[in-house]
Amino acid sequence: MSDPASSSPPAAPAPERRRRFADLRPLRERAFARLWIGSTISGTGAWLTIVAVGLQIYDLSGSTLAVSLVGGIALVPMIVAGLWGGMLADAFDRRIVLIVSSLVGWGTTLGLIALSVLLAVQHESSPPLWEFYVLTTLNSVAATISNTTRAAVYPRILPPELIAPANALGGIGFGLSLTVGPAIAGVLVAAFGFAWTYGVDAVLFTAGFLGILSLPSLAPLHDAVRPGWRSLKEGAAFLRRAPNIRSGFLIDIIAMGLGRPYTLFPAVGALVIGGGPVTVGVLTASAAVGTFLAGLFSGPVGHVHRQGVAIARAVMIYGACILLFGVVIGVMQTGWFGSVGSSFARVNIVALLLAAVALAGSGAADEVSAIFRGTMLSVAVPDGMRGRLQGIFTVVVTGGPRVGDLYAGIVASLVALWFPPVLGGIAIVVLVATILRVVRTLRAYDARHPAP
Repeated sequence: MSDPASSSPPAAPAPERRRRFADLRPLRERAFARLWIGSTISGTGAWLTIVAVGLQIYDLSGSTLAVSLVGGIALVPMIVAGLWGGMLADAFDRRIVLIVSSLVGWGTTLGLIALSVLLAVQHESSPPLWEFYVLTTLNSVAATISNTTRAAVYPRILPPELIAPANALGGIGFGLSLTVGPAIAGVLVAAFGFAWTYGVDAVLFTAGFLGILSLPSLAPLHDAVRPGWRSLKEGAAFLRRAPNIRSGFLIDIIAMGLGRPYTLFPAVGALVIGGGPVTVGVLTASAAVGTFLAGLFSGPVGHVHRQGVAIARAVMIYGACILLFGVVIGVMQTGWFGSVGSSFARVNIVALLLAAVALAGSGAADEVSAIFRGTMLSVAVPDGMRGRLQGIFTVVVTGGPRVGDLYAGIVASLVALWFPPVLGGIAIVVLVATILRVVRTLRAYDARHPAP
């Protein structure tokens, strides 16, 4: 006689435990852990330079438009670098591409140190700015190639189920860099000057470089197509057949092109909220705090399957936060709350806190959309095409902010500082809602059955 227990149906598998905090499993992979730690440390240094360059150009010129030209001049070279970098990542060992591009970026930081020392010695009243534009453009080109290649590395060193948690950890690292870097930058510039600030970046670079050196060889898994017109055409043809990836790119362009207030920060710190360089650091770091918190509480991302809807809704929240930031600036520009000054003792604390909360919300929303966009791109795109699609994506995520810098700088010069974020925030919400309604495949995208 058979045992009744043996004929009973098998027990259902226990449901997967839902995480509240970030999934740390990707850090068990040594290659990823070293790359993540190194990029977080070197990214902190990179933000020192980004903030310091904006402050130095504003200090030399007194012009928000001159600050915005840092991104505007670099835009076309970055587009070329993103496309070319994607082809390089598909054609060559991705580790070698990372090493070369990182060394070029480090060289530009050394150039900024030398230029700052030279300006301090010469004491010119109106020094030319073209040297800054050349160095920052070369730095942007190198960073574009490096970021393109780095994103294509993750699927080679991690299993598919860890891609979304890895992207979330990337957001935590970016949030830490963007929190610590700008805050330190404001203090370093105010206390020691620009050359020392760039010098700290040069030292921190070594951590990121060691993380890259520790990677295994990442040669192509397929018959590589040499960089050139044919390779680019293949990538463009794939993108035409990928409505979900294409829609994600378009949504990001809208968000960054219309909701990028960073180029306004020097003027906001000097004229509107007050506080000078320290306020610039606080505002820049506020967005990073939101990014970090979104990554820290990213445990549920592995259970979100309708990732197209999640991307669109997160960006709509981003637009609303940018609108709120513009409203705070507009209220302050009325002058009803008294005068402010360039020293932190004369900052309007209430306005600074409100602006910081709005920017933290924008950082959190942007990080949520970035996690799902990056996961969709890594999982739904085959490895042989991943570098080129990452190249196009890098053009979007790095070129879009440059367009946003130009938009904010030009519109603020023509109208007022508050107008670009107010107009841009409203436009982001309306345009992204329209895309989500029109593109049915994006609404239907299911991470369990990924389709580009």
